[in-house]
Amino acid sequence: MESKKQKQVGELIKRNFGIILQQEGSYIYGTQALVTVTSVKMSPDLGIAKIYVSVYNSLNKQEAVIELNEHLVRLRQSLANRIKKHVRRIPQIQIYLDDMLDEMYRLNDIFDKLEDDNQLG
Repeated sequence: MESKKQKQVGELIKRNFGIILQQEGSYIYGTQALVTVTSVKMSPDLGIAKIYVSVYNSLNKQEAVIELNEHLVRLRQSLANRIKKHVRRIPQIQIYLDDMLDEMYRLNDIFDKLEDDNQLG
């Protein structure tokens, strides 16, 4: 269970990291992919921020996440410039692919296929 402070800092990082991806993302993973921040989970000591992103308009979603992970220092510096007045210390960031939307579409296709085959009972 996240504390109120964890949620507040997570939301602050989510908003600002999304802006950073809008401004600097094309330099990192190209102009084709659209990367959005879906959620941020903070560690209890606020030292680590796990940032979950969704990748759209790209066949190789993991490639964009790998590119982001290669530029963690630059992204953390940009984040620090934006939130340094709001937090005591800038957390380390870890970026993960959030494939919840892809999973939802996959399950939807399975249910549609079962319904078309008249197997839903």
